[in-house]
Amino acid sequence: MKYFLTIAIAFVLLAMGLEINNKDEKLSETEPAVWEVDFFDDFETFNTDNWQDQRIWVNNEKQCYVPDGEFGTREVSNGTLKIKVINIGEKRPCDNLDKFGKQQDDTQYVAGRIASKNRKEFIKGRWTARLRLVGKSEPSMFPAWWILGAQNNESPVQEENENICWPMTGSGEIDIFEHHGDGDKNHYTTGAIKNLGECDKGDWWSLRSGVETTLDEYHEYAVEWEGSDLVYLLDGKEVYRNVGEGDKYPEPMFAILNYAKITDSAMEGEWVMEVDWVKHEYLK
Repeated sequence: MKYFLTIAIAFVLLAMGLEINNKDEKLSETEPAVWEVDFFDDFETFNTDNWQDQRIWVNNEKQCYVPDGEFGTREVSNGTLKIKVINIGEKRPCDNLDKFGKQQDDTQYVAGRIASKNRKEFIKGRWTARLRLVGKSEPSMFPAWWILGAQNNESPVQEENENICWPMTGSGEIDIFEHHGDGDKNHYTTGAIKNLGECDKGDWWSLRSGVETTLDEYHEYAVEWEGSDLVYLLDGKEVYRNVGEGDKYPEPMFAILNYAKITDSAMEGEWVMEVDWVKHEYLK
């Protein structure tokens, strides 16, 4: 009798152990992913360890990107970064070159564009910026927050491996936030640029979505890699997903904040994109 009782107790203890182990396994399966911050800039100053001015002529834009915050185009004050387009009232020479070496025409519009190229570059993870546009939307506005492959061969070329043309792997583009002032007024687009397999051959639209928001209020605009997908977030909530596209961006990527003028529509004064902070995170 004692023998059978001992056997029964052993089975009960074994069953209890299995149940506890199963519960532990279920708990571990449901534990949320933990994101660790490896880059954060809250723009108390303009930190040249994080950013540099980027001067290039692309997309037939109408402004000239100028360095060092000239004309107030890049300003850090009261804990935020202001990236601007400014009408200075008269045309001036512009030394910006396109990727083929052609110089931009004289223009009365100047602007800021900064990049973390060769400063802060990361593979996958999650990029987020908290930003807003100051004032109402106007035609020709084109502010943007985006990331680009670190081997991109466009200015500034500072490393030997910066020899890959857009949008090939190593120079891929992901647009987190772009507002086109000639479209809807409380609207931005987000998504990846589809690589068509040749230099300068990219599909801008098939992997992109429009999102409604209040542009003149602060929001957090982000992209993160979730498995093989690219997930686009507005204030932490998913608004769009590029299914299966994440693995097509295995390269380190750097961040860009810029404000462009894209048409000949008239403007007065200045346009401002105000950035509270930028960060990158990785899954711990």
